[in-house]
Amino acid sequence: MFAAMQHRITRFGPGFPAWALAIACLLAVACSRPSPEQAVRHEVDAMQAAIDARDAGAVDDLIADDFVGNDGLDKRGARQLAAGMFLRYRDVSAKLGPATVELRGERDAVARFSVLATGGSGDFLPDMGQVYDVETGWRLVDGEWKLRNANWKPKL
Repeated sequence: MFAAMQHRITRFGPGFPAWALAIACLLAVACSRPSPEQAVRHEVDAMQAAIDARDAGAVDDLIADDFVGNDGLDKRGARQLAAGMFLRYRDVSAKLGPATVELRGERDAVARFSVLATGGSGDFLPDMGQVYDVETGWRLVDGEWKLRNANWKPKL
């Protein structure tokens, strides 16, 4: 028995390449699931990317069916609002400040951040811009974090 244990130990001895162990560790980290906080941050970033890409369908994909926004805005209204902004302004941008994510149990989270929203006709300076304080609520639905609610108010 001692010989068998000694054989196992020597398998990873001086002849074992250190790079193979490093690759195994990197693969273990890369294949692990992100924490809920990281996953929510990823979805917030995905929403910013969808807005910057002027993709109302991608915005819609991130929103839960029971979404509620300012003034009773629902999912359909949010998609129409995004599509309307994309039609009105050739250049649309959302620049997010640092986000804080607060987990509320295993399936709910709140993300808070400020955002500079701009829109314009493509000239050097945007035609419109406003800074908002934003609070968003997220829920884990079938393995995906979906935006359940959002409240925003002008900061300036």
